[in-house]
Amino acid sequence: MESIDQAAPAPATDRPDRPKRPDKGQELDLRIERLAHGGNGVARHDGFVVFVGGTVPGDRVRAVLHTRKKAYGEARLLEVLEPSPDRIEPVAHHPGAAWQVMPYEMQLRIKAEQVEDAMRRIGKLDGFVMEEILPAVEQWGYRNKLEYSFGNDTDGNLLCGFHAPGSWETIIDGESRLGTERANEARRIVLDWCREQGLPAYDRRSRTGVLRNLVIREARRTGQLQVRLVTSPVELDDLAVAILAETLDATSLIHTQYDGLGETTSGGVSTLLDGKDHIVDELCGLSFRISADAFFQTNTEMAERLYGVAADFADLKGWERLYDLFCGIGTIGLSLSTRSGEIWGLEIVEDAIADAIRNAKANGIDNAKFFAGDVRTALGELVEMAGRPDLLLVDPPRAGLSQKVVRRIIEANPKRIVYVSCNPTTLAPNAAQLVEAGYVLKRVRPVDMFPQTPHIEAVAVFDRG
Repeated sequence: MESIDQAAPAPATDRPDRPKRPDKGQELDLRIERLAHGGNGVARHDGFVVFVGGTVPGDRVRAVLHTRKKAYGEARLLEVLEPSPDRIEPVAHHPGAAWQVMPYEMQLRIKAEQVEDAMRRIGKLDGFVMEEILPAVEQWGYRNKLEYSFGNDTDGNLLCGFHAPGSWETIIDGESRLGTERANEARRIVLDWCREQGLPAYDRRSRTGVLRNLVIREARRTGQLQVRLVTSPVELDDLAVAILAETLDATSLIHTQYDGLGETTSGGVSTLLDGKDHIVDELCGLSFRISADAFFQTNTEMAERLYGVAADFADLKGWERLYDLFCGIGTIGLSLSTRSGEIWGLEIVEDAIADAIRNAKANGIDNAKFFAGDVRTALGELVEMAGRPDLLLVDPPRAGLSQKVVRRIIEANPKRIVYVSCNPTTLAPNAAQLVEAGYVLKRVRPVDMFPQTPHIEAVAVFDRG
């Protein structure tokens, strides 16, 4: 598969021997050639590379250039002039499901090709087994967490939905087909309540207003529901809150006050309005406490299958010392507790570590210990305290591992490394660094956690050479 990265196409200038760059704001007639890592369509205008979201290979589209750089441009789709033979009608009228215009089988094929392309082209790796992609259990309604933003329409009416593509001001009102009806009902109840209370949306330009975000978490196995309202600093009416709590019938109702300029659902000061400060869900036969800011895989059913691939690659015999880096609330490590001799979890978020410790105790697991610390500085200390790992399992953020963290892992000298990645373009260079240090990449398997989107998880396993 010929592929291209949105971040690194060939340079282009306005010199006579280079492709001429179109002007910002110019409307372009483009034919989509392929999809880049990240999901945008790749086209060329007189040789100049242009990326267009929401497109399918084979589409002929009209798009307006909104970003112009030396190496490439980005355009917003205005109209599909000639649809690709592969294009299908979308069923969700909200952002966040950009790939719904392609058949699911095509989504799987492209995701698998992009993982392999990243490993071979970006990582320049070979000699490993590229395994078949693991498809999702559900193609819609699979998300256990939804994050909405508040805004206003042109008449000043309060909206609760999602940012329009490429805009931090325009909000598209509505529900998500990627979530369940119960979660969408909770959104409707909160929005109606906010309108009744006359609470205005927060305006980032004027730094006035109240309502910022709404975060809804649903425990798929236990049925518990957490609703968190994120606002600028404000006191909510106690009687009105009691009415909202009774209408929602949620396990956890939380108010987070945040005074920063940017939009974020983490940080701020949280107050429990009703119920508990956490919810509990089940994964891999274990019970997990999930605090408001804790990371928990947003597709519960596929998280079990992802961890199953990690367990298969780990091939534990029952005596090994396992390091779980970026462990969060301990989900992966604890799911492997019966197959390991001992587990040592490391995570920088203290609340997540507190949850991990509680989760181990609640499940009667006594061979797992968890510590709060930055992997860059704390991994060496952990090795001195616990001894070198037999298996090191790492599940980093999308940015992947920094060079310093990779060096710390190499210094820890584990016999085997299982890398769970949510971004193949950062997995690939990390994998190349490990191989250069003497590890052998054995197997890679893509796992589709997020149908209708370009996001893809992958698991890779390395053995010490």
